[in-house]
Amino acid sequence: MAVHLPGCTALRVRGLFGLATCQLLRRMEMESRLFVSPLQTPGGPVEDGKALALAAAAFSSSSSSSSLSVSVAEDANVERPLIRRVPSAASSSGSRRRRASIDLSSASRRPSFRQEVERAAAETYLVTRLAFTLLRYLGVGYRWITKFIALGCYALLLMPGFLQVGYYYFFSSQVRRSVVYGEQPRNRLDLYLPVNTDGLKPAVAFVTGGAWIIGYKAWGALLGRRLAERGVIVACIDYRIYLIGQSAGAHIAACALLDQAIGESGEGESISWSVSQIKAYFGISGGYNMLNLVDHFHRRGLYRSIFLSIMEGEQSLQRFSPEAMVQGSRVRHAVSLLPRVILFHGTSDYSIPSDASKTFADALQNAGAQAELVLYEGKTHTDLFLQDPFRGGKDELLEDIIAVVHADDAAALANDGAAPAARRLVPECMLQLASKISPF
Repeated sequence: MAVHLPGCTALRVRGLFGLATCQLLRRMEMESRLFVSPLQTPGGPVEDGKALALAAAAFSSSSSSSSLSVSVAEDANVERPLIRRVPSAASSSGSRRRRASIDLSSASRRPSFRQEVERAAAETYLVTRLAFTLLRYLGVGYRWITKFIALGCYALLLMPGFLQVGYYYFFSSQVRRSVVYGEQPRNRLDLYLPVNTDGLKPAVAFVTGGAWIIGYKAWGALLGRRLAERGVIVACIDYRIYLIGQSAGAHIAACALLDQAIGESGEGESISWSVSQIKAYFGISGGYNMLNLVDHFHRRGLYRSIFLSIMEGEQSLQRFSPEAMVQGSRVRHAVSLLPRVILFHGTSDYSIPSDASKTFADALQNAGAQAELVLYEGKTHTDLFLQDPFRGGKDELLEDIIAVVHADDAAALANDGAAPAARRLVPECMLQLASKISPF
């Protein structure tokens, strides 16, 4: 199902779930635990196509006449089918079953150190180019020069953590990078696998933030690592199921879910999968009413003309505002189809005020949806996603997400209770200073 989402280049994109995902979900047993979570601010054109199919393939199964095997292609230059069919043997009852599984044979042939370094350089170049693209749109002025300097100092202070996470991202055998899931250049995802891959596993699809322009899949490496350590499969989707989205990613994922629910209620395009197959949506530090945020973003430096360009004009703000949409009588039935919605926000978030999540939760509840709001006192826009995980020890956001993901799994909950505390990645003095000069 095609979804027209906001993007700086005003492209029509496939939305969060594509045709291959729909085909796979049809074959899954309803008992399988499928988790998708939106965790970051939306960034740039989003083309997620068949992204969820790979995550679902790791732990889902159902009855049919054939089996599915998913190949993981680490080399972004190798274009190979994401899903291939292979014959399956008949069961003892004469019926046939199909099982989706990850074929790691090709991924087990690890690239050389030189290839890893070359890929790291290529991805660093991509992120740098995207950053300069954003700066070109924002223009060069006093406010943005000071913010850019603050951002550079902020990144330097957190560099010990970034380097450790970067090493894990590029060299860990548990990470499958740049898996191809579609035809567009940025149709890539990173897959984070638990050490123990026996049996069915919950999965999270993560949509990163990035001002709707520069979102990049590797920015979910820290979250992917933490969740994989708790036995959760994580698919970090590049721009172009508990569903997690953060910041702009939270907004994008909410738009996609609501659009799908509207289609399913008969108000939109025909649909080929159901929102009932998504167990929950997590929105982290998101904004859900673009009509109310235009002036706030303008005061913060994301000038009105630039923001309206990203959102494809003022006339599109209503359509890209899930909060405003659920308040309309036309979509009341669609709202009742939404999965459980859990919104997380820090009370000291100045990039997107916590009221953005509060009013969205209120609107969903008034419309009959199952929505919850979790506020973290004194937390900023980046505390929940960067500073707190870098600090080590108990991570409130991670524990709250895991508690929901593992709610029906007593063994997993027991393992969570016995899990060792995460180690510190950045000294506290550097984290405190980074918080003071953060431009977010």
